[in-house]
Amino acid sequence: MVEAVMINWAYVLILFILGFITYQRKSLDLFGSAVMIIMGIVIIFSAGTNWLLLIILFLVMSLLATKYSKKYKMSLGEFEGRRTSKNVISNGVVACFMAAFGGYYLPFVGGFIGAIATATADTLASEIGVLDQNPRLITTFQKVNPGTNGAVSVLGTAVGIAGAAVIGIAAYFLGIMPNALSAILVSIISGTVGCFMDSILGALFENQGWITNEHVNLIATIVGAIVGILLI
Repeated sequence: MVEAVMINWAYVLILFILGFITYQRKSLDLFGSAVMIIMGIVIIFSAGTNWLLLIILFLVMSLLATKYSKKYKMSLGEFEGRRTSKNVISNGVVACFMAAFGGYYLPFVGGFIGAIATATADTLASEIGVLDQNPRLITTFQKVNPGTNGAVSVLGTAVGIAGAAVIGIAAYFLGIMPNALSAILVSIISGTVGCFMDSILGALFENQGWITNEHVNLIATIVGAIVGILLI
């Protein structure tokens, strides 16, 4: 028992170090790093360190994807740069809730994986998909400029699905879901559905200025979580 508590607090220390690094490298602002730490602590003491590691995997992949082809994205005006607490909350609060109550309601495990798979798929599809020169609006399939809200592309879709699959594979190896096939199916299906929902919301509502990107991300992760719950 004492050893488990010490391990948990060691991970809390790692969280603070990770928060400091993301702030220093201008990946997150001060409040974004603080929110990330708070959500991580909730997950550690409610679900366990393995669940936290899955979110850290999402964070690492997201940061790498954001930095990829930075100069080209800046030339397009699509480089997001330092993310705020709103970004952290909209992408992570659903997963945090699922983790906090996953021990009480088994399907929330699927919801946790679904929310993270959606956030991962969406981030990778956006950050890598912007490099595709032939994006189309998901609602009309009309060709649009890279970075347009609601745009989808072959590259972005493929990378998004691959990212969701990585979350499923990691969920299995971390012991969050004991069956490998189920973990991968839940993550790919929920992540893909959530990612497309993000694009649909972007095309129909964000482009009109009715909702923000944070609203879109939050709703998409809720949808991904619901799909994950239904698949368990």
